[in-house]
Parts: sequence; structure tokens; C-alpha cells
Amino acid sequence: MIKPICKDPQVLSQPSQPATPHDWPIAQDLLDTLVAHQKECVGLAANMIGINKQIIAVSLGPINIAMLNPQITVKEQPYQTQEGCLSLIGQRPTRRYQEITLVYLDQTGHQQKLSLHGWAAQIVQHEIDHCHGIII
Repeated sequence: MIKPICKDPQVLSQPSQPATPHDWPIAQDLLDTLVAHQKECVGLAANMIGINKQIIAVSLGPINIAMLNPQITVKEQPYQTQEGCLSLIGQRPTRRYQEITLVYLDQTGHQQKLSLHGWAAQIVQHEIDHCHGIII
């Protein structure tokens, strides 16, 4: 179900709680909301729809993917960039990494490992920051 986007800094700055496979309906809501905002958005975290769980949904080219409890295990090649956010007005400077490896749970509760670089890595880092209550 498509959910409204939360813009309340107090909600967005709270670290999220770990998710379980029973939280998958939240991930599906994130995916639905991501599709509804696809012209202006490439990723969402659960706190952006008012739910305090470590769940993200990202657009990785032709596919959208949801991740529960994503954690970056490797990050290489730091750089400075400017980012915007659906929850904020304008862009802000931030530090990102060109290459990352992360682990997360899929919808069945199985751990997955994924290596990303470039734009895809930047999107995932932004959404994981949301899970930690970090707003750019």
C-alpha cells in the first residue's frame, strides 16, 4: 500500500529497530511507495513512512529491491557529494563510498550479500543512514 512520506525531523532522526521477516508487509509498502514516487525518488527507508524498522527499498536500475537490517561490511574509495531527500528540501553535502559490500535479510529471512558501486552504492548508503537516524 502506498504510504505518505514523513518529513518530521524528530521521527527521521530516531535510530530504527531491527526488522524480522514478519515485517515484510512494511517492506512491500515501501516498494509500493517507491514506485508511486519513482520520478523523484530512488530509495526509501521505513522511517520515511513513519515506521521505526531497519527496512529499506531501493531502485537498482530495472529492479526495485527491499532489504531488512542492511549493514555495510566493506566500504572503499570515499568521496564528497551533494544529495537530496524526499523528506527534505534542497541538497546537502555528504561523504559516501564508491564501492560497498553489504549484508541484509531478504523476504524469506535468508541473509544475502551484495556488492555495489557508483550510484547504486550511494543510494543504499543514503537509505542505511536513515535507518540509523542520520539525515543528510
